This record gives sequence, structure tokens and C-alpha cells, in this order.
Amino acid sequence: MTAALEASRLGKRYGGKWALSDCSLSIPTGRVVGLVGPNGAGKSTLLHLAVGLLAPSAGTISVLGARPGSGPEALARVGFLAQDSPTYDRLTVAAHLQMGRWLNPAWDDEFASSRISELELDVRQRAGTLSGGQRAQLALTLAVAKRPELLLLDEPVASLDPLARREFLSTLMEIVASRQVSVVLSSHLIADLERVCDYLVLLVSGRVAVSGDVDSLLASHRRLSGPRRDPSTMPGNLMVIEASHAVRQSTIVVRTDGPIIDPAWTVTPLTLDDLVLAYMRQARDGAGAPVSRLAMAP
Repeated sequence: MTAALEASRLGKRYGGKWALSDCSLSIPTGRVVGLVGPNGAGKSTLLHLAVGLLAPSAGTISVLGARPGSGPEALARVGFLAQDSPTYDRLTVAAHLQMGRWLNPAWDDEFASSRISELELDVRQRAGTLSGGQRAQLALTLAVAKRPELLLLDEPVASLDPLARREFLSTLMEIVASRQVSVVLSSHLIADLERVCDYLVLLVSGRVAVSGDVDSLLASHRRLSGPRRDPSTMPGNLMVIEASHAVRQSTIVVRTDGPIIDPAWTVTPLTLDDLVLAYMRQARDGAGAPVSRLAMAP
């Protein structure tokens, strides 16, 4: 099956700085993917490479089996919503829909019109007078009405209030359910991702720290609490992600494919937020294995 997005040793350099370096991943189709990582990790760069707005400095990237931006057919298969939910301030909502009709041969006018009606947007209103949530919904409508197979969203809810975020994500899930579209959603808001995403890609320092099915990742990671212990003495089937120590106690986050049977440990599951933060701290502190060795999809 063709991957929604596939990269091999992908790199992008700005001057002397690598925004992405040796980045390899394969995202399956039919998933809602959460793309997370700290500021400067390369999330926006990866998405811009995926839509052909940037060219790689090293390695390769393909989207739905084609080189990004390689022609009208490839462009038509991908929808993109940039970080600031771009719209044209001086154009009315109706003018945005008309522009969508002109630019997209597979434009779904019925969907676009019905969504605008459901959102109770005045088609005569200029985009510059809409609220942030309304502009985000308009931009999402434009991206989806072109009938893409893959929808790439770069921090679309970062500037929205909690209610507008919830409404935007609710709209997104309705679209996923009705249109069978694959989604890659970049966000810092892990709680929002946990509600809608079933696949995770975590970028740290321009590389994939971990990726895979969310349920499988959560099932394979555990927090261990027990008597103080040197992490280097842990059994070989436990990959140490993060460790902290008190005077007599250690707390260690591990990845394992098997049960943890040592009675000295109290074993607790992780939330998605716990998992993401553990890998981010691991990379920041330089503890454990190199980030590139941890990019294992279950």
C-alpha cells in the first residue's frame, strides 16, 4: 500500500543550520496523525517539504507515491492549511469560494456551500472581519473542498480559544469520517491531539524520535517506580527513555514489548502527554540512546 507520506534520510538546511537532518519515516494512509515536537524541531519544515513549498537539501520525500508539487495531479491530491490559517482579508467569503472553484478542477461546491451555511458565515463578509475561529473554519473548508486524499494542517488551532479549538477539531473529525481522508496535524496541544489522532510522529532536533500507532506506543511504554537503581543495570529488554532519582527511589520511563515481572517495581501506564514529554526531555538532557535509534514504529 502506498504511504501517505514517506521520507528517507530527509534533510533541509537553512544556511549553516539543519532544520531537518537524517529524518526517515513512513506514515500509512487512512490515519489521523499527530505531528508534535518542541519549537524548532522541524515540523513546519517537514510539512512545507511535503507540499512542495520547499525542496530537500538531502534525502527524499514522497507524498501518496509522488514527488511533492510535481504537477497539477499531485497538487490536487493534497490539501494544506498553513499555521496562520491564511485567507485574503479584503475578499469576501463568497469570493474565497469562487476562487476555490477557479483553481481546483475537482472542487466540491456542494460541500463548501453547505459547510459555510452550517458555520453561519455571512458570504458577504470580508475575511479580515472574521474571528480567528471563523477564519480557521473558512480555511479548512477551502482545503477540504478541493477533495484531497491527504490533508496537512500546520498548527491550525494554536491561536484559537478553547471553544473554537473544540469546534474546529469536531469539524475535522466529521470530515475524516465522511471523506476517508488521511490527515497530518501539527500541534503543541497534546490534549487536543489525544482526542482526534490515532498515530503519532514526534520530531526532536530535526529527527524522528518516535513514531507509530498511538495505542501501541502507549501499551509499550511504562513508568517504573522503586528502590534507587542505576538505569544502566536495567534488563536488556527494557529501553530506558527517561530516569529521575530521589535519595532512595528511582522513577524510570521504559519501552518494552514484554511484561515487567520484577516485584520491586510499581508499574503505571503513561498518557500521551507523559510519553511525548519523556522523549523531549530525553533528547534535551542527552540521556539514554540517541534520538535516531528510538524512531521505531511498533
